[in-house]
Amino acid sequence: MDLILAQEAGGSGLLSLLPFLIILLLFVPLFLNGRKQRKQMQETQAMQQALEDGDVVVTTSGLRGTIVDASYEDTIDLEIAEGVVTTWLRAAIREKVNADEAAEETTEAEPESESKSESENKPTIH
Repeated sequence: MDLILAQEAGGSGLLSLLPFLIILLLFVPLFLNGRKQRKQMQETQAMQQALEDGDVVVTTSGLRGTIVDASYEDTIDLEIAEGVVTTWLRAAIREKVNADEAAEETTEAEPESESKSESENKPTIH
């Protein structure tokens, strides 16, 4: 009989720890995710502070431009089209585009415009 009481007491000890184990299992992923998010935020802020003139960047709204003036602490001037310069907060810069990617997209865009002009000159048969 004492054996049965001892087993019941041991079993209830594990059951009393169950809520703490569940809470622990829920908070471990949250903690690890928070660390990952903090690391990404620090990397983004470091990138935003290291921006220089001539860098091609993409803003949080998806606008792509070239940095014309990065001498201010909180803002930068972006040239979004030839002769069109706008001022943005550094925090609005989402990513810096590599020079290789920018050159590839420029060369890919040129043949498309040539093919459009050739197709415009062809007569349409109905």
